[in-house]
Amino acid sequence: MHILGIDIGGSGIKAGVVDVEQGCLIGERRRIPTPEPATPRAMQEVVASLVREFSWTGAVGCGFPGVIRDGRAMTAANIDRAWLGTDVAGLFAGATDCPFLVLNDADAAGIAEMRFGAGRGRPGVVLLITVGTGLGSALFSDGALVPNTEFGHILLRGKEAERYASDAVRERKHLSWSRWGKRFNRYLRRMEELVWPDLFIIGGGASKKHERFFSQLDVRAEVVPAQLRNEAGIIGAALAAARAAAR
Repeated sequence: MHILGIDIGGSGIKAGVVDVEQGCLIGERRRIPTPEPATPRAMQEVVASLVREFSWTGAVGCGFPGVIRDGRAMTAANIDRAWLGTDVAGLFAGATDCPFLVLNDADAAGIAEMRFGAGRGRPGVVLLITVGTGLGSALFSDGALVPNTEFGHILLRGKEAERYASDAVRERKHLSWSRWGKRFNRYLRRMEELVWPDLFIIGGGASKKHERFFSQLDVRAEVVPAQLRNEAGIIGAALAAARAAAR
């Protein structure tokens, strides 16, 4: 079974056709920069262009950078605030004539990692952190997702954690990987105090360079890089859409 997966991020919108039985992309992945400002109309046009590019006519799974309840955006931390309250699924479906299943982008990445990646077969509490423009989170207990956690917004050193320890902060402040790794370690330690995970999975763009900062991490839980990396959000969104279609 093949499903089109779309992963909307603060800096890029990625898409690919996913074999949901094998957990892999079929053919090329496509990436388009997230428009500025990232308004509903602007992003609707990008999503519609991606659907056309793949000549897609079936169900679509879509990861979105915010809390999603019944297809609607409840938060919009790293995109335009005009998204608040917007029916994301309905907006994209109306522009493409395709049924859309929309979920939080980090939850989508977590679903993929738990099914086919670093969390496969892992019991207990698993916390995936996506490190990119912000800090996304996906929490699992014995494989079951606790949806819409927003642990990137906890307070750390007097500010939101993603304004202290995201990859965007590392780039903006020109921090070395070692110095930034110490910041990220403080964040993981704070998360241990809150949810006591058995395993941290580190995903997002920074996971490709984990060897540059993992030496700075000193936490109780095991810490591993995501295996599906930047494709996790696409694959997980497609998996979620396939599950919804099977109900």
